[in-house]
Formats: sequence, structure tokens, C-alpha cells
Amino acid sequence: MLTITATEMQNSFGKYLQAVQDGEEVVILKNGKEVARLISRNKSVSFLTDSLVGVLSRDYSEKDMRAEKMAKYESMD
Repeated sequence: MLTITATEMQNSFGKYLQAVQDGEEVVILKNGKEVARLISRNKSVSFLTDSLVGVLSRDYSEKDMRAEKMAKYESMD
């Protein structure tokens, strides 16, 4: 996972777009706070469908599920 400032993203968008295409996740900070994550389309679809499994079965804690899913996708680095 790459963490960059909004200014760095603006100045080097093509570089970070290529990193995402290569499987990286890019976290964008503004004033030291995370404001966005740039991930590939395939990764985002997987993240969303995995998240829906618990919702559809009504067997989930939103807080626990989010923490579990984030840990899973952060470990893909």
C-alpha cells in the first residue's frame, strides 16, 4: 500500500494510476488525514461482494465486518 499526499497525486497521477493497475492500493492524504483510497476495479468488486455476504445473511456486526475486510485487503500488499 502506498500512502501519498493529495499534492503528490495531482503532480504524478499517471505514476499512481499505473501502480494501481499493477495491483497496488494508494491511500491519499490531505492535511495528514486519509481522504481517499485508489484501488483497482477488480479489487473493489471483490471487496463489495465480500462485504455483502454477511449483510444478506443478516449475520454480521458492521464494525467487526469492516475491520475484518480491511485487514484482509491491507494484507494483499
